[in-house]
Amino acid sequence: MIKIIDYGIGNIQAFLNVYKRLGISADVARSKEDIKDSTHLILPGVGAFDRAMTLFNESGMRESVECRVLEDNIPVIGICVGMQMLANSSDEGTMAGLGWIPGRVRSFSSHNSSANLPMPHMGWNDVIENKKSPLLEGFVSNPRFYFLHSYYYECEDDNDVVASASYGHNFNCVIGRNNIYGIQCHPEKSHSSGYQLLKNFSEI
Repeated sequence: MIKIIDYGIGNIQAFLNVYKRLGISADVARSKEDIKDSTHLILPGVGAFDRAMTLFNESGMRESVECRVLEDNIPVIGICVGMQMLANSSDEGTMAGLGWIPGRVRSFSSHNSSANLPMPHMGWNDVIENKKSPLLEGFVSNPRFYFLHSYYYECEDDNDVVASASYGHNFNCVIGRNNIYGIQCHPEKSHSSGYQLLKNFSEI
């Protein structure tokens, strides 16, 4: 069963709606007991990094989630701020991230090529595949996804970069290491491309 982690932020219902239309079973996890029977986990997120980490840490689910992900190796995907939480740290805050995929979240304003661009980066962008991944199967051309963010993920290891997008400069927008994935854009708002990606995730 796919479980969408509800720790107080994120558009939970949108993911449930997508999976319902796809005919794929999905439910919400609001406690550590809800995590136990999960086969896949979705970690959504919106807003500021420190607030997201605080709410997740206080949800009572972190230990159970880490057990399922790091010990049982079930697939997990972090989305938007949920992806940024996979990093070690963020320019947006002072708290430690989960550190599941080594890296740091950077501000677009810190990069010369994007410092003077409107923030947040908002709208539709092509996603360019860097390496083969089950997340990006079934697309006949570069998929387009909807983005809304002012920070981007900088992986320590280029082998963890699955796909890139461009806003002033190329940035990591899909990442993956073993059973752990992250996507900066919003698949739940990206129509057919988002449906395909979320379907792909359910089949990993």
